[in-house]
Amino acid sequence: MKKIFLTVLVFTFSLIGFAQQSDQKLNKKVIQWRHEIHQNPELSNREFKTAEKVAAHLKSLGMEVQTGIAHTGVVGVLKGKKPGKVLALRADMDALPVTEQNDLSFRSTVQATYNGKETGVMHACGHDTHVAILMGVAELLAANTDFAGTVKFIFQPAEEGAPEGEEGGADLMIAEGVLENPKVDAIFGLHINSGTHVGKVRYRPQGIMASSQRFVINVKGKQAHGSQPWMSVDPILISAKIVDGLQSIISRNAELTKEAAVISVGSIHSGIRFNIIPEEAQMIGTIRTLDKEMKEVIRNRMTELVPKIAQAYGGEAEVIIQDGAPITYNDPDLTSQMIPSIERVLGKDNVEVVNAVTGAEDFSYFQQEIPGFYFFLGGTPKTLPETEAPSHHTPNFFIDDSALIYGVNVLTAMVKDYLK
Repeated sequence: MKKIFLTVLVFTFSLIGFAQQSDQKLNKKVIQWRHEIHQNPELSNREFKTAEKVAAHLKSLGMEVQTGIAHTGVVGVLKGKKPGKVLALRADMDALPVTEQNDLSFRSTVQATYNGKETGVMHACGHDTHVAILMGVAELLAANTDFAGTVKFIFQPAEEGAPEGEEGGADLMIAEGVLENPKVDAIFGLHINSGTHVGKVRYRPQGIMASSQRFVINVKGKQAHGSQPWMSVDPILISAKIVDGLQSIISRNAELTKEAAVISVGSIHSGIRFNIIPEEAQMIGTIRTLDKEMKEVIRNRMTELVPKIAQAYGGEAEVIIQDGAPITYNDPDLTSQMIPSIERVLGKDNVEVVNAVTGAEDFSYFQQEIPGFYFFLGGTPKTLPETEAPSHHTPNFFIDDSALIYGVNVLTAMVKDYLK
């Protein structure tokens, strides 16, 4: 009896050792995938090599794989041994027109043309980590399909926005049927966060990220010599007054105790010579809101205020407002259902509720169709204060590799618990 017990004990420890070895092996693969993707970043709707890598990996796991969805999107379907719910997991694949300035051994040196200008290309928002994490989750789940239901792995292009004149992103994937065949019941997504320590998750029920709108304001005045401004209707002066007026909408018309709201002018173009007051000016900017009613208040106020400001100075102005991503809205029931899964992996003290942010995410398009849960995964090493971490979309943006393993473990636990 003692001999049998010892044999079983040795066998059990050998299995534990094998499991740890397998985890370490997968961890190395996930980090290596991230480094390879980081070194070979691709702009929105141009994620050809990334899509090839993802598709090859999913096929090697025996999945049913679709490619070319919304240009470069990839979808893998993994079926459990029993019928059940259908859960989707999403990772975005595109990089940004940013020239990397950090000293990582795997930093990007890729160059490309963006809006007619030569630029570096960099994963300055962490989408390389999202892809690697989801590839890791796919491998873990494919190794043991003893679950009820189906998991759909969605690798999405163009989260940062399709190039001028093109369609792309989550809404195009939806239009091309990514949530059908089989019909998806719920969807999870994460975003690596450079302002949160590794080993933490931050989330918020309901609205966690803002809706995004793009606006263009065209101002028309009257051209004159710069030495005779009284002969002109100055569109640059009018533009300055409009910028000031836009901020009065936020400070005087937006109910800021309800939710945050932002209007930012990111571009003003006018004139070609130092001594000519031009005829026209154009402003381009963004509106961010976390409340549907406030969104409409700001839209209406802009369309009535901007032309009147221009008119007061003798000019004309038109406002064009284009809707972008809607509010990233976490289904409250789904959120409360999944938080215990995350807490079990990370510990309760490492799972925090946070205020909403005014950044936008096109994951929100999925959430308009089905219940979704989106959260932030810590990516800053604990040796660096969170407030000192380089922000997203900057040349020094940096994510610690150890964050990827937490992402794989958290998402895998969530999948298994949801499908139960």
